Order: sequence, then structure tokens, then C-alpha cells
Amino acid sequence: MKVHIYERLMAIQASRRGILKGAAGAGALTLGATSGLGALARHAVAQDNLRAEILKIPGVGMGSPTDADWQRVGEMCLGGTRETVEEGEFEGVQLTFMGLNNQNLHNFLFRGFLRPWEQYTGARIEWIDLAQADYNPRLQQSIATGTVDFDMLEMGAPFEGDTAGRGLLDEMPDWVKTLIDMDDYVDYLKEPVGTWDGKTYRISIDGDCHTLAFRTDYYGNEEFAQAWAEEGDGSPWESPTTWAQVNAHSRFLAGKTDPLTGLPAYGFLDPLKITWGGFGFYFLADRAAPYAKHPDDPAWLFDPETMKPRVNNPAFVRAIEEVMELVEAGAYPQDQLNADPNTTAFQQFLAGTGGMLTWWGDVGSNARTSDTSVVGDVVGFSTNPGADAVYNSQSGEWEQTANEAPNNAYIGWGIYVTNRVSDDEKKRKAAWSAAAHLGGKDLSLWTSAYPSGFQPYRKSHFNYDEWEAAGYDRDFIEDYLSSNRDSYNHPNAAIEPRIPGIFQYYSIAEDELAKIFSGQYGSVQEGADAIAEAWEGITDQIGRERQIELYKASLGM
Repeated sequence: MKVHIYERLMAIQASRRGILKGAAGAGALTLGATSGLGALARHAVAQDNLRAEILKIPGVGMGSPTDADWQRVGEMCLGGTRETVEEGEFEGVQLTFMGLNNQNLHNFLFRGFLRPWEQYTGARIEWIDLAQADYNPRLQQSIATGTVDFDMLEMGAPFEGDTAGRGLLDEMPDWVKTLIDMDDYVDYLKEPVGTWDGKTYRISIDGDCHTLAFRTDYYGNEEFAQAWAEEGDGSPWESPTTWAQVNAHSRFLAGKTDPLTGLPAYGFLDPLKITWGGFGFYFLADRAAPYAKHPDDPAWLFDPETMKPRVNNPAFVRAIEEVMELVEAGAYPQDQLNADPNTTAFQQFLAGTGGMLTWWGDVGSNARTSDTSVVGDVVGFSTNPGADAVYNSQSGEWEQTANEAPNNAYIGWGIYVTNRVSDDEKKRKAAWSAAAHLGGKDLSLWTSAYPSGFQPYRKSHFNYDEWEAAGYDRDFIEDYLSSNRDSYNHPNAAIEPRIPGIFQYYSIAEDELAKIFSGQYGSVQEGADAIAEAWEGITDQIGRERQIELYKASLGM
């Protein structure tokens, strides 16, 4: 995004918030980077409970945060920087940061958080902003051509095989580990995540999993309950716990009226425009995982002995067939073939269209803190639906037993420093200082509670009292946080491998899935076989024996 567009967007945000909050609120937004901001922030930092103070900015129910809020929070959380860096120490240092501008989050927030850091340290940051669909191609091009042009990188753990495995990252200094309190990470984000060959490279700023968000007003609706009793399968009218129930409820809701908006009601919102730079594959994986991830088998994407793909086995085929069932039943909103994952979350579900979807934690943090959400009072959360049967890839047979396998999709965003700074100690310290500021323990609580692109990932984020004191309803936040916690800690969670090329596999799967959903294959099996064949080609290109070795290591085998 062009700088002038970014600045205009920030001005519009401030104007909108001024309308929402009145003259007093508008006055507060003028703080920006002025001395008033610094004085206010220092006063707040001196108080006993910094965490409680930052959660008041702007306040739950007060609309979407703006650039002024991001700067204010960044200033208030500069304590770690002041402890480790002298004022003006990085004068003359220029850093380049590559990350997302997805939904006007990610890099947008980083700019605000780091502006006080730049003012204090003297360093300056140049930004490379990428849309979600452009991220993997841009990163892979930089790696393949040897033209890495960034010092800092917002990246998910799945890409560690492509970067750390190629020696492109700078090892984290010990002082950073202490500063960011890595012991506070939830267990699934600890080593080996963020490490390669025993060296640590990642500051976590996110902990990813997909959870189910559903409309509580749908499941508390007496007319729906009565109609389900007459038309349904005899089960209670309750939020679904299996994918079979998801499909049954979606077919049932077609043609009914949404109790909140008065518009047509819909059930589950699958993103059918799934080509999203590889990230769209996670949404099929939500459906496939409980069918494919057997509790006695750590693998579910490939056979760990041969790297033979499992994406065309009966479990994955069943998951794709479920999507096609809803397509053929007309159970989706019109033009759903052009709905990508951002559309399903932000333009559909949060805006009042649809009764269910799986997504990352953004839906929870946006539901009650975003200007565009209308469902904040009528949304509930759970772990992803399970399955009524699981496919055993070892025996080649279905087992008729209930199975759960929450999809811990992407393992969360992190901040990484590249080896471009390794030979310049001043620049290296500056890069790691900026990264540590973004991954600080207190600042991370704010990003978990407000729209940011990130969800809870530290043990300290699961203190319900902090969220309730900030203005969140206790039942809502217990529901939301427990769906994340239970997904992270589930004994049969589906965790993807940190192997080279993982997003090449995902991207080509997206291309073929789009063809399947639009009816370009004669059967689902034919389309799934095409994905498997393409995956075999990627494995051979990268090197099968090395991939087997790395895949086993990623599974702890």
C-alpha cells in the first residue's frame, strides 16, 4: 500500500472515532507522537498495572483502534527498550521490514507500535507491505533468486524450513530471550517451533489455531428449534460438534430468515475462492483433520516413511465431498465461489451473514472491538467440529469412532531477523530490539484483545479477570479463550510440518480445489488425485530423502 493511502486511511479512522466518541475522544486522538503522548504514557507506565491501563485503549465497545491508539500502546510498553537501549543509540540505522497489510492490520499496527521506538532509539524502518495472497510468492522469489531485501520479517513457523533451513536467519541473542519471557509461551509454541539445528530464531507474536465461531441467536431461536424438531434428525438443536452436523444444520437453515438481520439465513461459510497464497488450504484441513488425523498416528498430510501424500485418501475425499454437498444443495450465499477467507470472516460472518465458520482468533477479538461487527452479542466459540469416524492410514480402513483433531493452522506469526544484519552489530541489535518490542509480554496482551491479526499465545493471556476488567463479558471471554486453549493443548491436534516447500504444496492444492469446487473435474477423487500427483512432483524436486528426514523430525519421530 502506498504511504499516502495509508496516511489517508489513518485520518479517516480518526474522523470516524471522533464521531463515535465525541469531542473528548477526538481530543485524546490528537496525542499522536506529541510530547503530550509521551507524558501520558510515562505516567501510565509508572502505575502499578500497566496491563490494565493498555487494555483501556481505546476500550471494549469504543470502536476500532486507530493509529493514535497503536502509538500510545507502543509508547507505554517501551520499558524493555529503555532497559536495554540508550536513547538515540541507533541513530542512523535504517531497517527494512517485510510483513502483511492484510485487513489493514499487521504492518499497520507495527508502524504505530514502533513509531515511539524509532523516536527513542533513533533508528528508522522502511516497510514492505504484502497482501496475504502475495506473501508466499514474494518470499519464495527472494529465497530462490538470492535477493533477500529485508532485515526483519513477519513470518509463520511453517516457513522456517525455507529460511532457517537455508541459513537465511540471524540467531536470537540471549538478552532477547530474557526480555520477551519465552517461558510464558503456550507449550506448543516452544522448542522445536522457532528453532533449527538447536538455534533459536523466532519471537512469537501469535499462536494460531482455527476454532468454530457460531451464532448463539441461531441456536437459541425457538422457531428454528421447533422447525428442527420437525425437519431434523432427532438430535437437539445445539451448536454442532461434528462436521456431519455442520452440513445437516446448513442444509436445514437454507431458505430461513436470519433472526438478527432479517435477511436470508445460512449455515456454515466455507470459503470457495480458496486460492489465497496457500493459506486457503487450512479451511479444507479443518474439515479433513478429524477424519484424517488418527490418534495413534502423528502424521496426516504425508506418509512419514515415503512422503506419499495422503491428500487423496478417503478422509480428505470425504471432507471435499462435504463441501460439494453444500454447493449442490444451494446452502451457501450467492456467489460464494468468489468468497475468499477474508470475505467469509469480515464481510460475511462479522457483518451478520451466516451462522458458522472456522477461522483464526481474529473473529473473537473483532466481534466486540471492531466498528464493522454486528454479531458481538450473539457469537459463541468452540474447538473445531470433530468426526463420527476416523480413517486409519496404516490399516486402510475406517474406524467408526468419534475423533477430534483441532487444526492449529500456521503455528502463529513470529518476528525473525535475517542474516543481512549479522555482520553489523549496531544494526543487528537494533533489529532484535525492534523485534523484542513487538513481541513484548505486555504489548502482546493488547494485540490479543483488540483487532490485530493475532490471537492469544501466552499462558498469561488466559487470565479471564484481566479481560473482564477491560470490558469483556465474562461468559464471552471464557468461551473464546477456552476454544483457543483447548485447541493448543489437544492431545490429537493437527499440527503442520515445518518442512521446505510446505506452502508450495498448499498453493497447488488450492488451485486444484478451486477446479473441484467449480465442477471442472469428473469426480472429487479425480481432483484429489491431481493434488497428490502435484505434491509428489514437489517432493521429488526438493529431494525426497531430505524431506522424509525433515518431516519425521517435525513430527517428533
